[in-house]
Amino acid sequence: MLSRLAHNLVPAFGRLTVSADADADLAPGSIVVANHTSLADPAVVLAALHRCGVRPVVMAAAGLWRLPVLGGALAREGHIPVHRKDRRAAQALDRAAAALDEGRVILIYAEGGLPSRKDAAEAAPGPFRSGLARLAERTGAPVVPVGQAGARRIISGSVAKQLAGLVTAPARRPALHVHVGAPLALTGDRAARTAQAYEAVTEAWRTAAARIGEPAALAGPSVPPRRTPSPSGTRG
Repeated sequence: MLSRLAHNLVPAFGRLTVSADADADLAPGSIVVANHTSLADPAVVLAALHRCGVRPVVMAAAGLWRLPVLGGALAREGHIPVHRKDRRAAQALDRAAAALDEGRVILIYAEGGLPSRKDAAEAAPGPFRSGLARLAERTGAPVVPVGQAGARRIISGSVAKQLAGLVTAPARRPALHVHVGAPLALTGDRAARTAQAYEAVTEAWRTAAARIGEPAALAGPSVPPRRTPSPSGTRG
């Protein structure tokens, strides 16, 4: 339901385009990792993956399961709640590993939060947490880097700005772009695996941001912005 809903709703809020590397492959049993910049970008990424024929299992903040309607849908569809700083946190990796073993595609946001910036501009992804590397190490699953840009033009900034952006987006229909990179077989220790994934997602983000004309995509490497916990972002 979530993938279909995103596929149907996102075009009403922005002009979504999707690109991919020549050797991109969203094979069953893959881990998709995307950059996280806005409350809107999970929907944007799900809509893009739906166009590619993929309906992933999403690893998302456990708080979403407490929301009316949405929580029930997440539970019914087998999406995975992530309880951060909780003894149940390890259960998320167990469930993700089981889904991969069944041939499902997992969508994970390795940054674990949203940028603290109030503007709507793009910036390089923030530091990755270790969950992605641990899951890849445990399962041997290929990691598919995905970069998205433009979601901050729908929702970003203060609560008031987020509401205003959401209300005006159908009239503005900002450009949105998602780029799918080639799958990676992460190697080395956990830090090396995390660095490999981060670099690949950053490159995919640069491609996506360049497609919508974001100046940040043409700049040199930047210091990752500080992140704050997100109640709705998927996590690693």
